[in-house]
Amino acid sequence: MITIAIGLSILLLLVVLFLLFRIGTLASIFRGSSQRPAGTSRTSNKVNSTLFLLFLIFGGAAFIWSFADSWDTMNLPIASVHGEWTDNLFWTTMVVIGVVFVITQVLLFFYSFKYQHQDNKKAYYYPHNNKLEIVWTMIPAVVMALLVFGGWKTWTKITSAAPEDAEVIELMGKQFNWMVRYPGADGQLGVTKHTLIDATNEFGVDFNDKNALDDIINPLEIHVPKGKPVLLKIRSRDVIHSVFMPHFRLKMDAVPGMPTKFWFVPTKTTYEMQNETGNPDFKYELACTEVCGRGHFAMRYVVVVDEQEDYEKWLASQTAFAVQNPEVVAKFQSTTPSQLTAENKVVKEEVKSEL
Repeated sequence: MITIAIGLSILLLLVVLFLLFRIGTLASIFRGSSQRPAGTSRTSNKVNSTLFLLFLIFGGAAFIWSFADSWDTMNLPIASVHGEWTDNLFWTTMVVIGVVFVITQVLLFFYSFKYQHQDNKKAYYYPHNNKLEIVWTMIPAVVMALLVFGGWKTWTKITSAAPEDAEVIELMGKQFNWMVRYPGADGQLGVTKHTLIDATNEFGVDFNDKNALDDIINPLEIHVPKGKPVLLKIRSRDVIHSVFMPHFRLKMDAVPGMPTKFWFVPTKTTYEMQNETGNPDFKYELACTEVCGRGHFAMRYVVVVDEQEDYEKWLASQTAFAVQNPEVVAKFQSTTPSQLTAENKVVKEEVKSEL
């Protein structure tokens, strides 16, 4: 490969030098300091037009070969319902613009060859045609409108409200790792406040809220059930991060001060994907696709898709943060302002009793 690259570089250098020489010659002719040799125009145009045609043929063949050779690596298997919608929209758009691109490039290079300059040939003067301009304006406009409408419909389905029975997971990005929180048996995430964030309470969970007591924080892996909606509640603690799960065709920015969300339905368990890819070590992953600083590369979390029964077993095996870290909760409560409403006082007593 290095030898080929060096050879191509030398060839391109020779072409550039030849073109510079030609430019100098033509500039001299224009200034009247020299005359064009007889037949020069015909010879150089024939050479250039032939090179255009060869570039079209060999460049097109190289593109087709590289596209076919990279097909398996650039097409990740789909593992979500809406991922199929996204891929269908993408490939429809690629086919439309690809056909137009091929037609225009073939005509461009073929015309350069067929209608090359000749000293005894005069170009036909054709300045204007209203009907032709209407046709080539309306066709792209209609095609683009259809593509935009299809994209809008797909985006509307993807960003619609999640079903009520969706599993809820909160993701928070910070420099430089992801933090994950699951609701416990009550199915409700506890209240969080950015003012409560410290070294021991990185989520800023308000432990005066009963719903926070059984929250599961930062499990070793993210588990989601196959065939059931999963709602990701996304936020950031510092700079812009970006939630990216490529096999689910899932991407949503995590923006400081502006919570975002994304819901999807996984369609293949991790085990099924291992069989499909032939890779027993395959793992889904959550990565950050926003260059968020020096440690950006470390923002990765393993995602596991389970059958519903396995997912429920895994969830039941997880221990709530408040149970694992009672001293953090106790410390939080002892330093919380004492002027609470009557309702909050009751909640606080219940929290203490449950701990």
